[in-house]
Amino acid sequence: MSTILIVEDEAKIARFVELELKHEGYEVLKETDGRNGLETALQQEIDLMLLDVMLPGLNGLEVLRRFRLQKPDTPVILLTARDAVMDKVSGLDAGADDYVTKPFAIEELLARIRTALKRKGSRETQTNRLSVGRVTLDVDRHEVTVDGTSVELTNHEFELLRVLMENKNIVMDRARLIERVCGYDYIGETNVIDVYVRYLRVKIDDRFGIKLIQTVRGVGYVIRDNA
Repeated sequence: MSTILIVEDEAKIARFVELELKHEGYEVLKETDGRNGLETALQQEIDLMLLDVMLPGLNGLEVLRRFRLQKPDTPVILLTARDAVMDKVSGLDAGADDYVTKPFAIEELLARIRTALKRKGSRETQTNRLSVGRVTLDVDRHEVTVDGTSVELTNHEFELLRVLMENKNIVMDRARLIERVCGYDYIGETNVIDVYVRYLRVKIDDRFGIKLIQTVRGVGYVIRDNA
């Protein structure tokens, strides 16, 4: 059973998330300010931290920086009311695994928690292979196969496929995919992700007769379990 620490000073949000997590079977710890949150995070055995950015005592980004010095592998998901690109970049650069902008749907938050915990488990077992249906991606070998047949991909195509497979069942918007695939400082065509998706569909979907990457109109792309 995974233990999740919530560091959130808005009591209603903290209580709501706590109840939902307990309903899902998680053990929950809760703190309402940055200093106590950091102390608990360092002293207790936790599997994941939900961390608000705007906290009294010590802001969330500083909590994250100090936490990462001692526990580099424990997943941290930022909860932030700030949706500016630079705020997101600052959080990710400080060591966050993901971020959710308030107000958020609890279903999305739960899905991101499951994904982060799954990644943590993969790292601990030193498993660097991702599989969805007939498609397997080997991170260490930088290799993609379908039914055992190798598929040659460019670096950006491989990275896009890896991000979508790591976030299976989560709809990824184009802006986030650009950050993950092309880098935070990317300046170029905004439809670059659509181009790479088209290339992947030619190399995988068309070649092997499957429907791997699904389009969610007006949002982005997703790979689902039943691909």
